[in-house]
Amino acid sequence: MTDAQLVRTEKEGRIARIVMEAPPLNALTLPMLDQILAAYRACAADDEVRAVILCSALEKIFCAGLDLKLLREAGAAGVRSLLQKLYLDMLDVQHTMGKPTISAVSGAARGGGMTLSITCNVIVADESATFGYPELDNGLIPAIHFVHLPRVIGKHRAFDLLFTGRSFDAHEAERIGLVARVAKGRGVMDCAMELAESFARQPPGATRIAHANFMRAQDMDFRREVADVTETFINVSQTEETQAGLAAFAEKRTPPWR
Repeated sequence: MTDAQLVRTEKEGRIARIVMEAPPLNALTLPMLDQILAAYRACAADDEVRAVILCSALEKIFCAGLDLKLLREAGAAGVRSLLQKLYLDMLDVQHTMGKPTISAVSGAARGGGMTLSITCNVIVADESATFGYPELDNGLIPAIHFVHLPRVIGKHRAFDLLFTGRSFDAHEAERIGLVARVAKGRGVMDCAMELAESFARQPPGATRIAHANFMRAQDMDFRREVADVTETFINVSQTEETQAGLAAFAEKRTPPWR
């Protein structure tokens, strides 16, 4: 694998695995997002692929989120490019996949890693997986999750998780309905492959139609609302307070509001 290759695709029968491998944290940059989107589009166009799994090659990290250095240096235009890919393009590619997608989370998923997970149709996790929305800790906002999370777990539970930034484990994620299955006593990939095979056994034509109808039925202005909060994220990212928070994170010191 070359230094520029941050994502690879593996095929096993009718199942494709999109594997993120950008140590140490799988931090999301423009090149990495481009490669993830390209991998999804290739899987969508491949008639031999009946289900897709997104996973990480790193032992203790699924994805730590956006590269915060970029958020400090990119300016409003750069942040807009990042969110266009992570939020809007990722939603669009999932919307038109025509086949089920599974996020197989092992280790830590934070921030943008949560976004990658929730844009898939199903999340499975191993017992070591942890989740969290730490954006506010750094002066940012977990924008897309303001739209997504209350619909899944209710507005009061969602407010707790989004505004405290606390981490939570796979069992809590399953209990509140964020995770569909926890791989109890086995590897997350075994669990994901078993689920993917059950999807792959279905007739491809009917599955494609059903997937399109399911995505359309669940949209309910979801993508329009995400576009709105994207603008808010961009504006917040450029404030003096947030820039000070990002600088404090980079320099491993306490942010000014504490």
